[in-house]
Amino acid sequence: MSVDLSFFRSETSQRLRSEGRAEGRAEDILRILSKRGIAVSEQVRERVVSCSDLDVLGEWLDRSLTAEVGEDLFVATKA
Repeated sequence: MSVDLSFFRSETSQRLRSEGRAEGRAEDILRILSKRGIAVSEQVRERVVSCSDLDVLGEWLDRSLTAEVGEDLFVATKA
């Protein structure tokens, strides 16, 4: 008996996995800010949860570790 696994390789499946990763990363960013005692405005929350670009969310995740205010997520720091 063989099982059809084509769905798991389909474009729809890949899109759903990517969306799930983005949602999880957005939740992580907001959780880090919350645990650090950083207040998050509704505008910041909406911008984070509406983002689906994993690279951008990765940058914001890194910035969430040192941000002093929620808006710091969106400001590139000089290296």
